[in-house]
Amino acid sequence: APDATTLLKFRRLLETNELTQRMFIAINATLTEKGLLMRSGTIVDATIINAPPSTKNVEHKRDADMHQTKKGNQWYFGMKAHIGVDAESGLVHSVTTTAANVADIVETAALLHGDEETVFADAGYTGVAKREEMNDVKANWQIAAKRGTIKKVNEKRPLRAILDELEHAKASIRAKVEHPFHVIKNLFRHRKTRYKGLPKNTAHVFMLFGLGNLVIAKNKLLNRQAQALSTA
Repeated sequence: APDATTLLKFRRLLETNELTQRMFIAINATLTEKGLLMRSGTIVDATIINAPPSTKNVEHKRDADMHQTKKGNQWYFGMKAHIGVDAESGLVHSVTTTAANVADIVETAALLHGDEETVFADAGYTGVAKREEMNDVKANWQIAAKRGTIKKVNEKRPLRAILDELEHAKASIRAKVEHPFHVIKNLFRHRKTRYKGLPKNTAHVFMLFGLGNLVIAKNKLLNRQAQALSTA
């Protein structure tokens, strides 16, 4: 087995040459060739990856690249992984990382490939279409309505039923973005940062989402093969 020095040199090689980003791109190029990445719609979302808050280290400091943020009634310390997911296949086509306190909406432009006809997002992205960096984006924005907005419409009015049905339809599409997060956090057990500093963790995250796409694509390819055999 390689010693600690060899592993450190290897990780530095991956990071400095952005090799995991290249691996992610190469995997997606192969999946596109196989017709799995349709790219007509994109779902954007982000997840928090916790970082060790302890100062029991040589520098007696927390990771300077990580920050604290509040979600609901709970505080988190760490980073965010922002992803753009193909609305048809559920495969991740874009990844960015930030400190945990950066608003999801800020990274939206970096998660779009430019050819999508529709973009889906939760209520945290409300107002994204009006941002300056979105002036050239021609996609149709399907952003979840805030709960308060829906509640203002009387339940007995026909409009409420229509709004509820529309929100349910949008939510069913957005649910696909949870699969990559499930693979990364539950299957790969990546719930906490492994390294210090955003660059090292970014390189790691790209590798995980690339491998996660292979896991998701495997099931789709097996289903396609089974269907082909059943009709043969």
